[in-house]
Amino acid sequence: MTAEANLITIGSPTCLGKVYLVGAGPGDPGLLTVKGKTLLECADIVIYDALVSPQILALINPRAEKINAGKRRGRHSLVQEETTQLLIEKAQTQAVIVRLKGGDPFVFGRGGEEMEDLMRAGVSVEVVPGVTSGIAAPAYAGIPLTHRLHSSSVTFVTGHESAGKYRPEVNWSAIAHGSETIVVYMGIHNLPYILNELQAAGLGAETPIALIRWGTRPDQEELIGTFSTIVAQMEAAEFSAPAIAVIGSVVNLHALLSSSRPPELGVRSQGSGARS
Repeated sequence: MTAEANLITIGSPTCLGKVYLVGAGPGDPGLLTVKGKTLLECADIVIYDALVSPQILALINPRAEKINAGKRRGRHSLVQEETTQLLIEKAQTQAVIVRLKGGDPFVFGRGGEEMEDLMRAGVSVEVVPGVTSGIAAPAYAGIPLTHRLHSSSVTFVTGHESAGKYRPEVNWSAIAHGSETIVVYMGIHNLPYILNELQAAGLGAETPIALIRWGTRPDQEELIGTFSTIVAQMEAAEFSAPAIAVIGSVVNLHALLSSSRPPELGVRSQGSGARS
């Protein structure tokens, strides 16, 4: 049981409705699944996260109740246990309850925690996967995570860890040697520390890195550099979260492949620190 479950009503209530944990994808409404769109159009209530794009929120049934449960660094509309308790309560009176999450519910989205607590409370629940930003944002930036000449393995890791985890910290030394491409979620605030740890583990100062902000949205921004340059580039550009980092030689493909990005993407790409 998660730590939050201690504050959540446990039991087997008679539930009218079902909770759907729906992945909204990274922002581009074209990447929302057909199943996710259908549920939004018929939902009685939608409890959504901060990073869900306005275009996707516009697809919600106009008669549905909408509640912002978004969490951003230092700014929580609802804390986690309050969100789960709200889902449990709404399942007593509503038929279709959508918990709308940015990206994929099971990739750094706390979907597993919420599903566990809902099931323990006797609430019917189903997960609807979404496209995660760690895959979609690099693709829109012309960075393939795998490539026969560059990378046959990928690691997805969070750069922002919470208290009460199953272990105290990410083993960055193991991450450095575990695969050829590293995708870091929520790591912008801690990026200097992360880069120091990876360099201490043996990755060189000229290791290519890309930072991608607001991936797949019209205002997607990119910084391309190396471990030795990227922090200064980030400070000069006032580059901030939400963003992901892609690390590895696949970043060098950005110079060529980014020219074929979707035409509606008004990307601002800066930097050429990564060697081609």
